[in-house]
Amino acid sequence: MSILHTLQRKLQQDNIDLCFVQNPSTIGYLTGFHSEPHERLMLLVMRMDSNPLLILPALDYEKALAQVKGIELVSYLDSQSPWETLAHTLSHYQSKSIRCSIEKDYVTMTTLERLQHALPFVSFSHNVSTLIQNMRLIKTPHEIELMLGAGKTADLAIKFAAQALDINRNESDILAHIEYQLKKHHVPKMSFDTMVLSQANAANPHGEPGNTPIQFNEFVLVDLGTLYQGYASDMTRTLFFGDTLSKEQEKLYNIVLEAHHAARDAVKIGMTAGELDQIARDIISQYGYGDYFTHRLGHGIGQSVHEFPSIASGNDFILQENMCFSIEPGIYLPNKIGIRIEDCFYVTPQGAKPFTHSPYSLNYRDYQ
Repeated sequence: MSILHTLQRKLQQDNIDLCFVQNPSTIGYLTGFHSEPHERLMLLVMRMDSNPLLILPALDYEKALAQVKGIELVSYLDSQSPWETLAHTLSHYQSKSIRCSIEKDYVTMTTLERLQHALPFVSFSHNVSTLIQNMRLIKTPHEIELMLGAGKTADLAIKFAAQALDINRNESDILAHIEYQLKKHHVPKMSFDTMVLSQANAANPHGEPGNTPIQFNEFVLVDLGTLYQGYASDMTRTLFFGDTLSKEQEKLYNIVLEAHHAARDAVKIGMTAGELDQIARDIISQYGYGDYFTHRLGHGIGQSVHEFPSIASGNDFILQENMCFSIEPGIYLPNKIGIRIEDCFYVTPQGAKPFTHSPYSLNYRDYQ
């Protein structure tokens, strides 16, 4: 049974007549058609009494026609109103009382108002976001294979980062080298904006690469991910570019590595997300750096780089087989240093299995 049919069956059990999906990532997950419409409307309409339809810009019509099967395509020109197109396409429902499910976690108030104006006979009372979120949570063996493919290209990217380290370059130079080399190896797109952070800039967990120079005997934090056939990877390595570590540098790195490995080794079906977070957090705290681990341990991953669940303190969500998520402890000393080590894993009866396999060495040459 296809993912679309599974969702349709679940919606029918809730007596839903229509379901509107607007998030491009969710549309990709349900249909296999990946497109970014930007400001234009792209809307998957699931009808319980007939095949789904996809309303999309005319400029994407031919691409969708080649990729989508079993879905009616309705396109509109930029000179036409997509809301009028939607109203016309569904006009035969207006004599009925229609219950519609929408992505309440994604749809804006403006979009909802336009939907209500175009389809005044529809009640948008049901939220499909949680249902889809739970469907995306457990990956199929095929999805895991694709994510392993994404992991291989992320490992390649870390190799390119290590090869590019040079005192005559800055963060932006390293970033450009990574992405240029990946394109030469037929990796067309990153799964998020690559971060290359040096010196005190790395003390900001979501810092922005700039003109900070690469210095010898300093850390360079590299956080990146690639897309492979619609699935994302995400990993971080903190590379030591130099030959002589200070005692503080070595101590901080080894604390983060210990927390990463302890959490990785503790993963098992039936434990909670909060319990896993606490394992890593307790290790960093026992060394006196708990206040400097300022974010959750991890997040889900799949077709989007950040998915459900949140691997965070207090989260009672139970880990299940074939769930996929990151483990990424870090220590960030403001205006001084930042260290994070991250891999993404899938849960098996034997524990956590990684999507990425780059080393954890303090010698940057080991990554080359």
